[in-house]
Amino acid sequence: MNITDVKIRKIMSEGRLRAVVSVTIDDMFAVHDIKVVQGDERLFVAMPSRKDENGVFRDIVHPISPDSRKLFEETILEAYERQIAMLAAEEAETEAAE
Repeated sequence: MNITDVKIRKIMSEGRLRAVVSVTIDDMFAVHDIKVVQGDERLFVAMPSRKDENGVFRDIVHPISPDSRKLFEETILEAYERQIAMLAAEEAETEAAE
């Protein structure tokens, strides 16, 4: 399995939700609504979920093995950090030009 694309769909600065992400796997399969969440100690990735009839949230899709979960999380968080750095650099450029 290769993660062939990560798109940061939306970035938030308020609350614990930091971003909503879409991932493409092997240029053939897309997973939308993956969330980057600020935990108590670190950022983590939450897979798309739905509330069942008992009010419990269940993942709709998710990695099966610890290695695949690690691959997803590392790839998504790296893309998120790159996007944040790029936005910070653009903001610094704008402030310097003023």
